[in-house]
Amino acid sequence: MAEKLKDAEDRLLESMFHSQAIADDGFSRRIVTRIRRRLWVQRLALPIALVIGGAIALKPAMQLMLLMPKLLAIVPQGVLNVPASWLPQVEASAFGASFPQIVVLGAMLLVAAFLGIRLLEE
Repeated sequence: MAEKLKDAEDRLLESMFHSQAIADDGFSRRIVTRIRRRLWVQRLALPIALVIGGAIALKPAMQLMLLMPKLLAIVPQGVLNVPASWLPQVEASAFGASFPQIVVLGAMLLVAAFLGIRLLEE
């Protein structure tokens, strides 16, 4: 059990830290309010930017999806033909290409996107 007796050093420290609060005329309250406001701005900035960016990108994404069959028709057929014994065979898709061809094209687009992002970072 801790002793309740105070020696001279304890009393000296207690007297040093036992003082009246400094009147700051609401300064502390204003600083806390600013910090809290800044925290809310930081918390909401990314979701709001995602919503705005998604709304802006929605129209071009829809146009790209409508152009996808034409883009698949332009791609040479030899590029999309790969040994597909490891992929399940599905009947013709909505784009007019088989499932393995779409998977390979998607992988190529994914690699191109990663390379593009890496180039943008530099």
